[in-house]
Amino acid sequence: MGSELVTELKELLIEGLHLEEIEPSDIDAESPLFGDGLGLDSIDALEIAVMLDRKYGVRIVSGDDRNRQIFASLNALAEFVAEKRTR
Repeated sequence: MGSELVTELKELLIEGLHLEEIEPSDIDAESPLFGDGLGLDSIDALEIAVMLDRKYGVRIVSGDDRNRQIFASLNALAEFVAEKRTR
C-alpha cells in the first residue's frame, strides 16, 4: 500500500464526509477512524463504503466479520482497498 493511496483516501473522506475543519495532514493514518480517533460513526461507515465502491470498485458488505478490522485505521482501509480495488 502506497502513501499516494493513503493521501487519496484522506482527501476522499474529507470531501465525501464534509469534514470541513480537517486537513489531510490532520489525519493520522494509524489512528482509529471511529470513537476517539477521527470520531466517525456507523452512518459515516456506510458513506465510506459507497464512496469506495464508486471510486475503486471495492465492495464492503455490512455483515462482513472483517469490517472492524477494515475500518480500524486509515492504513487498514488503504490496505483493504489496495488488495480489492478493481479501478
